[in-house]
Amino acid sequence: MSKKNTRNIDDAEIKKFSAAASRWWDTESEFKPLHQINPLRLDFIDQRTPLDGKMVLDVGCGGGILSEAMALRGAKVTGIDAGESALEVARLHALESKVKVDYQKITAEDLARQSPGKWDIVTCMELLEHVPDPSSVVTACAALAKPDGAVYFSTINRNPKSFLFAIVGAEYLLNLVPRGTHNYEKLIRPSELNQWGEAAGLNTEELTGMHYNPIFQSYRLGPGLEVNYIMRTIKISP
Repeated sequence: MSKKNTRNIDDAEIKKFSAAASRWWDTESEFKPLHQINPLRLDFIDQRTPLDGKMVLDVGCGGGILSEAMALRGAKVTGIDAGESALEVARLHALESKVKVDYQKITAEDLARQSPGKWDIVTCMELLEHVPDPSSVVTACAALAKPDGAVYFSTINRNPKSFLFAIVGAEYLLNLVPRGTHNYEKLIRPSELNQWGEAAGLNTEELTGMHYNPIFQSYRLGPGLEVNYIMRTIKISP
């Protein structure tokens, strides 16, 4: 699935999220699911790699929903994204909230060349399915982490059930996210993500699914990786 792309940016994806940038912090907008799953993601990370005092990099931070939450847990957070509109919203919200986050417009690959091995924790949530070469981002995330550092990924599996739930259900039936948010061909199987991680020097420690209950309109973490899932990896020491 690897492609030669020095930028590793999908301009159409950047344009799509930039158009919605002003609504990042509107909990009733198309970003409502991100606000709903954020406490789950935050606790999953903090319980396994306590955030307080850690150097943390949030790759594909968007409007800063997870970045701010990790900073409030005591982490020293840097958030990076390729979309300037989202970063402007993130910076403004951080000022209003009096939360310190260093936001930068840069790709993971470029930052890995500048500052390898700098961060205790690297998070890359809901990004891999939106870039041309996800394996390149995985490699960069591994390079950015310190030896024995933790790298967290979350994305969507690629199979008939994920097509039914994440695309048909979420985009067309329940209107949880705008139509066209996800491209089925870009979804990523856990085995693929694990393979890319291993090649980059990451050891997979834990996998768990993220499940939506349409009756209660709520999310939970638990067994089952058929649709959304989170992976915790550790960078192997040289």
